[in-house]
Amino acid sequence: MGINSERDIEANMQIGPTDAGMVRLFIEAGGVEVPMDFEPEEAEEIAEEIRAAAQAARMVKG
Repeated sequence: MGINSERDIEANMQIGPTDAGMVRLFIEAGGVEVPMDFEPEEAEEIAEEIRAAAQAARMVKG
């Protein structure tokens, strides 16, 4: 499965701080739960990548 492969899967995502000072992305799909913890600096880098991808996607749509 690649970035351009579509799947008909419903998923829920939550994002928030943990009591340990981490940023957690929590994804649940099909009964599988995937918690991913990041240092705040890593989370900021991920946010920048998401913003850059959103901007690139806008360019594709024209």
